[in-house]
Amino acid sequence: MPTGADFPAPSPANLAEPISSETIEAALKASAWPFEEARKLIDRLKATGKTEIIFETGYGPSGLPHIGTFGEVARTTMVRHAFRVMTEDRVKTRLLAFSDDMDALRKVPDNVPNKAMLESHLGEPLTRVPDPFSNEYPSFGAANNARLRAFLDRFGFDYEFASSTDYYASGRFDETLLRMLAVYDAVMDIILPTLGPDRRATYSPFLPISPRSGKVLQVPMVERDAARGTIVYVDPDTGEKIETLVTGGRVKCQWKADWAMRWFALGVDYEMAGKDLIESVKLSSRICRALGGQPPEGFNYELFLDDKGQKISKSKGNGLTIDEWLAYASPESLSLFMFQKPTAAKRLYFDVIPRAVDDYLSFLEAYQRQPIKEQLGNPVWHIHSGAPPEPEILGSGEHKTAVTFAMLLNLAAVANSEDPQVLWGFLRRYAPDVSPENHPRLGALIAYAVRYFRDFVRPVKAYRAPDEVEREALGRLAEMLAALPADASAEAIQAALYDIGRTIPRYQDMKAKGATPDRPGVSTDFFNMLYAVLLGESRGPRFGSFAALYGLDETCKLIAAALSGDLIKGHEEFLTERRT
Repeated sequence: MPTGADFPAPSPANLAEPISSETIEAALKASAWPFEEARKLIDRLKATGKTEIIFETGYGPSGLPHIGTFGEVARTTMVRHAFRVMTEDRVKTRLLAFSDDMDALRKVPDNVPNKAMLESHLGEPLTRVPDPFSNEYPSFGAANNARLRAFLDRFGFDYEFASSTDYYASGRFDETLLRMLAVYDAVMDIILPTLGPDRRATYSPFLPISPRSGKVLQVPMVERDAARGTIVYVDPDTGEKIETLVTGGRVKCQWKADWAMRWFALGVDYEMAGKDLIESVKLSSRICRALGGQPPEGFNYELFLDDKGQKISKSKGNGLTIDEWLAYASPESLSLFMFQKPTAAKRLYFDVIPRAVDDYLSFLEAYQRQPIKEQLGNPVWHIHSGAPPEPEILGSGEHKTAVTFAMLLNLAAVANSEDPQVLWGFLRRYAPDVSPENHPRLGALIAYAVRYFRDFVRPVKAYRAPDEVEREALGRLAEMLAALPADASAEAIQAALYDIGRTIPRYQDMKAKGATPDRPGVSTDFFNMLYAVLLGESRGPRFGSFAALYGLDETCKLIAAALSGDLIKGHEEFLTERRT
């Protein structure tokens, strides 16, 4: 593997932090998937002798940008950063966010207004279809492009926006379009065997833009002249033969040919794609080679699924939108969701948010104590481009604890409150000096948690009455909590919980690590009972930490309410009021 000495001097856009030799050495051996992808580019660089690496992501603005669109940019950015570290930032890199906005509007999306108006513009390039949302933008394509750019800017991505319409019209693709015309037969030989008889009869890598109707035409070529750079087709409405140049935005390429043409024209070195495009990647790669180019490196990521297990679609608007995720969780939690297992199918719905938030917080807390080798495998290194912030911790010494999303949800639940100040009140009992000013990320986390609790947790809580064994366990738990000092640490409370659980036969676990007949382990059933009876949940936070934050007296009152049936009664009253 080459080192920085094998590359030119550093590019002007250096990384924010100097790269230590220890980091570079660890990066060259790191196994996290962004480093594996970056190694492909280092090998490519050696083979081609290029002095610049072009990353590309694609966006089809026929529908609103969705989380999958963001995910491709986020993941590509992680690969780009890994490459920059491994090469000591001595190779210039660029990321093009390319919009296929010259594609035709093939169907009216489900999640946009003015559907009748859009229906009348089917077949036209997206940048010629009027904006259905307002008069703010000159076209539907421009409106959705603006939405994409605004979001990428909001996340601080370093990218260059590129418009297919602009590139075709300005002539930036002209040379490659003429090359495509010269190798027309080779392209047809690649694509035709993959088509059915009907499409085979009409296929051409060139799609003329009708000067009469303005529509993108899928028609066969009846003549072509590579020397003059022209094609001839028959107008499907008039039967007239039309000759047109392939340059200057008069035609666009069919999308597999378009992808290959773009790779060749722009010298794209890296582009990932969804698993639904595996065959398309193969065909476009063959066309790129027919043009005389080398297709980019990349990998095929798995698709996101909605709550019903269906593929997320821009035009359907199923799954989560970008703004919906960010209403309930931080951008960093979304980036973590993108980082983890990119080749595995994952449900992307509201119920995955709490786990993503708490996983992010856990990784952030672990990062500070990890050696460099483990840090480079920690997702937060990739999410924050090598410079993750320090975690916000409450308290100090044995009273030090991290606040999780799950814990805040449960504090909101037991308080039955949608007021952030109520949660701040609980936290100040544990750490009197905590405030939004000195813990701004905690302030944001509380706002997210209250919103999520209001919309998703409170309506579906399911309290249950304890049986006799559970009533006895809860009574003993209340006695234990009452006997502890008011400022008992989370660890002390957790240890006392275990002491109670291991004395109750139902909860004894002899298979637990270190379990003996005199000191059995405690099964998860004990804690699941606490979550179900006291919190109305199937799972919850570490109970010792929860009780320390909520307060021992308040936890005892919570147990009393569960034993008396008041928790169940109160929730039933809430549901009745909500229905009316």
